[in-house]
Amino acid sequence: MPGSAEAAQWLQAYREMLAIRIFEERVHDLYRRGKMPGLAHLYIGQEAVAVGVCRALRPDDYITSTHRGHGHCLAKGAAPDRMFAELLGKAAGYCRGKGGSMHIADPDSGNLGANAIVAGSTGIATGAALAAKMRGTDQVAVCFFGEGALGQGILYEVMNMAALWRLPVIYVCENNLYTEYTHYSETTAGEVGARPAAFGIPVHEVDGQDVRAVYAAASAAVQRARRGDGPSFLLCHTYRYLGHHVGDVDRSYRSREEEERWRRERDPLQLLSAWLTAQGLAEPAVFERMGEEVRREVEAGVAFALDAPYPEAEEVARHVYA
Repeated sequence: MPGSAEAAQWLQAYREMLAIRIFEERVHDLYRRGKMPGLAHLYIGQEAVAVGVCRALRPDDYITSTHRGHGHCLAKGAAPDRMFAELLGKAAGYCRGKGGSMHIADPDSGNLGANAIVAGSTGIATGAALAAKMRGTDQVAVCFFGEGALGQGILYEVMNMAALWRLPVIYVCENNLYTEYTHYSETTAGEVGARPAAFGIPVHEVDGQDVRAVYAAASAAVQRARRGDGPSFLLCHTYRYLGHHVGDVDRSYRSREEEERWRRERDPLQLLSAWLTAQGLAEPAVFERMGEEVRREVEAGVAFALDAPYPEAEEVARHVYA
């Protein structure tokens, strides 16, 4: 029935994915118009992973993110206006404009921070899981990373520790096929899932474009972690629709036919809206209305950020630890 709890759950998931999509489109526009300093790595195409995983978490659970982290931050509860302010270097941003696109953190929502270093946040998430276990809480930590992190030694060190100490951490590998400009098959030997399996960590391989499949796998992993049964590894097959970063326009390392096929056949928003419609849980007009609402919210966030002041010059040495 259109008013059922199932309809409400998945309509909210659609709304969250749509908010990430429109947010990122606006980020791309701000960059091209010279309003945003630095680069941004857009999450367009991968929205189902962030939303599917974060919907399985509580507000007091932790996440750590990556250089492609806007989607994770929003899915965990960050507000678009403060997100935009951070991207534009404004004092109203989550890190008072000092973190920018790749270092947004919001401890109030459990977001321990994005990280520009590939695999750099794996130790942070594992440490948060250790802290939760030592405190005796049933909190869970989720570590998002791309398949490029499989080439970094710290990932294997922390997975070894997490398995030995049965830590409540979930390693979420978003395999979007390309480590910057190279197909992952040219950089990653063997089977990805065999790597965590070597530590005795259960591996769940899912279609990262299907938010319902991601949510189901994440929910099982979260339940396992809360029971004290240790870590899990989610391998989510996904795709970034645009370049490695906003300046990666030509993308000569892959074909436009491949990109179009993913957009046409594997768009996470279209997959969920088609399922909701086919199940009789929503009418097309619902998605149109939702799109209008989300666009207004995002535009309000942009206006807030554009009007917000920059930090004072003396702040350059404030909040710096040595």
